[in-house]
Amino acid sequence: VQLVESGGGLVQPGGSLRLSCVASGRTLSDLNVGWFRQPPGKEREFVASIRWQGGTTAYGDSLKGRFTISKDMSKNTVYLQMNSLKPEDTAVYYCAAGSRLIYSMFGVPSSYTHWGQGTLVTVSS
Repeated sequence: VQLVESGGGLVQPGGSLRLSCVASGRTLSDLNVGWFRQPPGKEREFVASIRWQGGTTAYGDSLKGRFTISKDMSKNTVYLQMNSLKPEDTAVYYCAAGSRLIYSMFGVPSSYTHWGQGTLVTVSS
């Protein structure tokens, strides 16, 4: 499966962005699509994940309420709506896909076998 992210950019604190991840190349029916991020000089961390069939979601600690993951099956696209952005949200955001994930594995990077190139989000005034 191929994943292409878009929607990153520069935004002021308190602003919003919506990232998109378009998936192609195989059936998505057994996949989870997740978002991870890597702040400058830090390790990659879990943001959110959604199961393609059924729509079960999971979020990283403290992100639910500001970030919302969703999907559009007609467009093979997963979105990450990010609101009330803070400077500490600055990172490269990656889209990833993994198959047949159980819920407890939604936030584990090694559960995902395919990764996009990433899109940079910078939150700064």
